[in-house]
Amino acid sequence: MFRWFYLVCCVFGGTMPLLAERPHMVFVYADDMGLGDVGCYGGKSAPTPNIDRLAAEGIRFTRYYSVSPICSPSRCGLITGQFPARWQITSYLQTRDGNRQCEQVDFLDPRAPSLPRQLQASGYATAHVGKWHLGGGRDVVDPPKFVAYGYGLGLGTYESPEPAAGLGLKLAPWDKAIEPQQVPRHARTRWMVDATLAFLQQHSTQPCFVNLWLDDTHTPWVPEDALPGNPGNNLKQVIIEMDRQIGRLMDHVPPNTLLIFTTDNGALPTFQGARNGGLRGSKLSLYEGGIRLPFIARWPGQIPAGRVDDSTVLCAVDIFPTLTRIGEAQLPPDYRRDGLDMTTAFQGKSLSRDQPIFWEYGRNADAFKYPEGHDRSPNLAMRDGPWKLLMNADGSAAELYDILQDTRETQNLIDTQPEVATRMKASLRTWRRELPIYPPKP
Repeated sequence: MFRWFYLVCCVFGGTMPLLAERPHMVFVYADDMGLGDVGCYGGKSAPTPNIDRLAAEGIRFTRYYSVSPICSPSRCGLITGQFPARWQITSYLQTRDGNRQCEQVDFLDPRAPSLPRQLQASGYATAHVGKWHLGGGRDVVDPPKFVAYGYGLGLGTYESPEPAAGLGLKLAPWDKAIEPQQVPRHARTRWMVDATLAFLQQHSTQPCFVNLWLDDTHTPWVPEDALPGNPGNNLKQVIIEMDRQIGRLMDHVPPNTLLIFTTDNGALPTFQGARNGGLRGSKLSLYEGGIRLPFIARWPGQIPAGRVDDSTVLCAVDIFPTLTRIGEAQLPPDYRRDGLDMTTAFQGKSLSRDQPIFWEYGRNADAFKYPEGHDRSPNLAMRDGPWKLLMNADGSAAELYDILQDTRETQNLIDTQPEVATRMKASLRTWRRELPIYPPKP
């Protein structure tokens, strides 16, 4: 009854109805990978035949943006569908003292909107497998458990509320020591894929949502046959193994599965910009190289094979409303939406974005890490139509680019487009003033 009501509402509401039963959804999230790390985006870091096959069997977006150039806020934006600064997460979550210096909280507030929670309420079995980095680890010993965010199963890394023994209960994956039952670093992706496939098998009678968040492409790169002093080769071997395991995942998920692959932020080191597809910037930067990333989705029978979308501006905050729509889940009451429902774009019809994207990275110059020189960006940014504005929170160092014509951000138009600059500066200042400040003022 609900499905028919839902489809009728979609038809008469003017949006494209879904045609299939609710799919399984597996969201593969790689760590610190840029456009130049993936073959189908022209990357040369390593051969990626399986990720390329995923694109050949689905849709590849070329204008996808993360909501941060670093891991924790990027993940916050995906989970909540809101810009992470709203939840006072603007850098990677670390020690309590480090978080205070960054003027941020210790973990994602469990009262925040949560994509898995909404899907779980609609009948999905939900799991998180892999890197979490939204609270827990180091001296943060009391973060909310995975269940607080709507996960039925949580298998996290050491930076989580519930680390899995196979991924290390107390140690970072790059530590030389290995705990009992902990798999070697080069075998972590295989372990995570095994856990994901087992969860899908165990819940074969209901739709499943799994976050499969990988961490092997984060430095240091430790393949099975690591070569000391040869980081390029070690990265290549790590990507090859990750790609192999993604291929195994592709071959064994149920046919009615929406499988998504993307990454959290740009690469660092960039190897002279090659890992970010020649774009300016890197991880820790709001230039394109830090936030413009690969995004591929495959859903047999629903997503046209071999589609490349060069015009839709897709953002991480769009994932929440899009997957709740596909999963026939409700948005939370009084939900403040920062993203758009991109279901139609997933199904092959390009969409024009009618609202801006905002970024904040770096609330002070002391506690945040920044790239050096040409790649260090101002700490605020905004994309609206063809225009991208960057500036510091005090209004200084403003830069304006026509990002459609100048993808590499070489021609600052701040003085030649005064009307655009004035309008966007006002919007960016207004957005920044609305953000909560941590710690709260008495």
